[in-house]
Amino acid sequence: MSFRIDPRLPLTGEVRRILAEEVGKALFHLHAASGRPEQALHKCRKRLKNARALLRLVRSGNETFYGAENRCYRDVAALLAGPREATALVETIDRLAASFPEQSAGGGLDAVRDRLVARQQHVHGDVGLGAAIDTAITACEEGISRIDTLLLPDQPEQAADVLAEGARITLRRARKALDKAGSRGEADDFHNLRKAAKTHGMHLSLLGRLWPTPIKTRRKVVDKLGEQLGELHDVFVMRALLDADGQPLGAPEETRLLDKLLKRSEKALKKACLAEAADVFGDSPKRSTKKLARKMRDDLVPPQEDASAPAAG
Repeated sequence: MSFRIDPRLPLTGEVRRILAEEVGKALFHLHAASGRPEQALHKCRKRLKNARALLRLVRSGNETFYGAENRCYRDVAALLAGPREATALVETIDRLAASFPEQSAGGGLDAVRDRLVARQQHVHGDVGLGAAIDTAITACEEGISRIDTLLLPDQPEQAADVLAEGARITLRRARKALDKAGSRGEADDFHNLRKAAKTHGMHLSLLGRLWPTPIKTRRKVVDKLGEQLGELHDVFVMRALLDADGQPLGAPEETRLLDKLLKRSEKALKKACLAEAADVFGDSPKRSTKKLARKMRDDLVPPQEDASAPAAG
């Protein structure tokens, strides 16, 4: 099966199917996490993000179900965030070294990287991680047991309205975050833009048979934007750790180069992200989804039978 809504089938059944697949795969990765926690937990969190994007898409069709299940999977993902963040910080150091080879050639980032690798190993070996995984498994199992309680409008026109509204809300969130990121440029603004862009990318996958063309081109741009915003988020996290009390990354003389490269990287990434996001989310969300809603109704509503046609014998 696929992470895509089939417009020929009732919406309730399709959403139940996809949600069960995504949470089921998250459970699979959780059970595998005891052997290779870094990769397994990262894959688990990606599946949970897919599930939450699906829930956002159909939110207006069942607000109660959305509220409870979104909180459940948000809390599970938060339980497992530590290992991924620890790994992302090491990857950020490596990206800085690759992006600024001349400045980092003398090993000015080595001491910081060693501390981050030690931090990563500590997080992965923490006895509390096993308890967090057990809690996450229980929550996902309970979530799967509740999927059959989901009910959504299955009449084609109502289903089209639900999907179009979910897509519009995410586009509106993205446009709002883009405006704030351009005017204020705070870490939270770019983080909100990243979340909205990621969700929109998942919605493009879910609505692949319904979204107006050219969907492949838009998906490619959105994926690139998501990656850039992810790198910028990692820079912000590193910056916060660099400025934290206790100097967890080392004394100022050991982090001077890191401070310099973070500022350069942040400036370049902000500029690139704002430009890409303006291309994707610059239009009015209402205007962007007007064509989508019309196409959904055309695709979901079955053609009227010809009244003059003879009845089947």
